[in-house]
Amino acid sequence: QVQLVESGGGLVQSGGSLRLSCESSVNIFTFYAMGWYRQGPAGQRELVGLLTNSGRTNYTDSVKGRFTISGDNAKNTVYLQMNNLQPEDTAVYYCNAKHRRVGAPDYWGQGTQVTVSS
Repeated sequence: QVQLVESGGGLVQSGGSLRLSCESSVNIFTFYAMGWYRQGPAGQRELVGLLTNSGRTNYTDSVKGRFTISGDNAKNTVYLQMNNLQPEDTAVYYCNAKHRRVGAPDYWGQGTQVTVSS
């Protein structure tokens, strides 16, 4: 059973930084990619960024240059470093892992709240 456990959310002022962590219960090379989605107060869940097992990253435009995804294979953990946070980044952030098998469902963490005050 795959489990993804997030940590690191909280309350921060505009312009501040946070680092989210997502620890997997299995080796992260099990997955094709891992990353982060977020869901704001009134919106749909949207992709923040992904890190593939080949080391490639992609980010949604609104976070490019501010957010960075990285991985630690030895700790089976993926991180999301968030800098220059803005109120519009306020959301519940979900860790996501994509199975190697095409068509298999994604794995999700429980979510961690990030709140940015102006």
